[in-house]
Amino acid sequence: MKVSGACHCGSITFTALIDPNIVMVCHCADCQQLTGSAFRIVVPASGESFKIIGNPTLYTKIADSGAKRSQAFCPQCGTPIYSADPDNPKQLSLRVGTLNVRAQLTPTIQIWQKSALPWAKCLLSVPGSEMQEIFKT
Repeated sequence: MKVSGACHCGSITFTALIDPNIVMVCHCADCQQLTGSAFRIVVPASGESFKIIGNPTLYTKIADSGAKRSQAFCPQCGTPIYSADPDNPKQLSLRVGTLNVRAQLTPTIQIWQKSALPWAKCLLSVPGSEMQEIFKT
């Protein structure tokens, strides 16, 4: 499936080929910290198919194993775009939230569940609203 996406401010846009049957929710501590959220949702894309307009900033994280992973994000608005092996970027992990077809990309697997926040598994039971409401305490 060919997809397109952009950062929040539009300074970075891109296209890529993905397999919509491989959409992952990652619960690792790095993804939690790098997103400022409970998890990250990614879809792999071939590096050959990835075409980007704009210049993301790269931050390379070195895992406990010694493996390197570069995190690309917009220098203007901070939107995370993708991650890849900096020495061999044959495959990128695109951030699903940046894709125009994100509603069509249903997660098919969850990884690093040992790091999942306990409440992340039961969000359907949390009351909500269609849009943001101001809650009084």
